[in-house]
Amino acid sequence: MAVTLSEAAAKHVANFLQKRGKGIGVRLGVKTSGCSGMAYKLEFADSAEAEDLVFESRGLKILVDPRSLPYIDGTELDFAKEGLNEGFKFNNPNVKDQCGCGESFNV
Repeated sequence: MAVTLSEAAAKHVANFLQKRGKGIGVRLGVKTSGCSGMAYKLEFADSAEAEDLVFESRGLKILVDPRSLPYIDGTELDFAKEGLNEGFKFNNPNVKDQCGCGESFNV
């Protein structure tokens, strides 16, 4: 079981944490939302909670709550620039279907 960062995502997170002046990595999870059932939650993390599962990838920590792990196990978090848009992309092997806008998914 693991969640990882691509090289581009790790570079983006590391740069942001350095500018921010604090933080240990990112917190990744899922919540019930959207037209397909689930949506990703992503935020920068300053510390780990007691129940967090901690994965190390490219020198950064990815914190995942135990309830979210079955839905995102094996996911690679990527960061991409496409034209004028840029943002995180979730390469999740568990996704069976997602909404047209890409905001929600189901497994």
